[in-house]
Amino acid sequence: MNNFRFWSPTEFVFGKNTVKHVGELVKKQGGTKVLIHYGGQSAIRSGLLAEVENYLQNEFVEYVKLGGVQPNPVDTLVYQGIEVCRKENVNFILAIGGGSVIDSAKAIAAGVPYAGDFWNFFEGKVTINRALPVATVLTIPAAGSEGSPNTVITKEKERLKRGHGSPLLRPVFSIMDPVLTFTLPANQTAYGIADMMAHVMERYFTQTPGVETTDRLCEAVLLAIIKEAPLVLKEPENYDARANIMWAGTIAHNGICGAGREEDWATHGLEHELSALYGVAHGAGLAVMFPAWMQYVYTSGIDRFVQFTTRVWRIEATNDRKETALKGIRALKNFFSSLGLPVNFEQLGADKKDIDRLLQTLEINSGGTLGNFRKLDMADARAIYEIAASGN
Repeated sequence: MNNFRFWSPTEFVFGKNTVKHVGELVKKQGGTKVLIHYGGQSAIRSGLLAEVENYLQNEFVEYVKLGGVQPNPVDTLVYQGIEVCRKENVNFILAIGGGSVIDSAKAIAAGVPYAGDFWNFFEGKVTINRALPVATVLTIPAAGSEGSPNTVITKEKERLKRGHGSPLLRPVFSIMDPVLTFTLPANQTAYGIADMMAHVMERYFTQTPGVETTDRLCEAVLLAIIKEAPLVLKEPENYDARANIMWAGTIAHNGICGAGREEDWATHGLEHELSALYGVAHGAGLAVMFPAWMQYVYTSGIDRFVQFTTRVWRIEATNDRKETALKGIRALKNFFSSLGLPVNFEQLGADKKDIDRLLQTLEINSGGTLGNFRKLDMADARAIYEIAASGN
């Protein structure tokens, strides 16, 4: 096991009707003028936005609003948010929504006190030294952004999708009411399930030895998701199923599953190019790319893939280790398919003819190499995209 530091200061306020605490929580954290950041019309139609406004008013907390966050959030709205916050003397940001809204809120929070272009953070030119506090009211369990220090933004003009992280971007609190997810469409629920599973697997597939504790944590979260996912799709208003999925999404990406181990993240890099180019849901792209990545790299750490097969999918090992590893990969692919998720380019709406274009931006974003389980170059990336395109 590697040395590590783990710091997770977010206060999670979990359960039914917990949104009623939003005003007092903002006040407790010193918020006096809040930017309420949200996505499209769902927060308005559901009445959640008005409810949050009412609770802030009850605590005499002033606020301004900025909606319009889209899936795969873009830099243009971040610039707008930074300008609004500076003009209105905002000192606290409250995100109402899922990962895209929260990521946009984090980027705004980092950009407000910074004199330069916030995109400098995403290009690695500077580090985040100050940020406004961010809090969330989570409505879509998927990205884990409600408990993570990470944000991902797309530079709209160049279609460059990049991530950045800082401990200063961990939300100070996150309100998590599973009831708010009851009305999520089945496809959004499934995309979220693929996303949170990918967050675990990016950590699980490691070459770091001696990590039994975090192996078991990863496996437990995956097993819980595999159990609850079909139920939550069949019974959208099953509170316990929704609650378990929601909490799994947080645990998958708050860092606890990756403590003491080298993480991979090649698959996320490969997928970011798909969602940047086509605007597809991140979870849908991950459902296509993860089995393809696995199929390409499994011989570089076959014991871990055998462990994945036997512990996560409960498939008995045979004397043929390659066959056992491939059974686990097929099990994952079949599970994604059973949830209605795409498993190849055609189902995703991607085109094999665009692989050169995907590789062009991938090389810019990655610097030409990605991953740790097996170091990949652009020739490897091409081969993985081709596997994903064929679906075999």
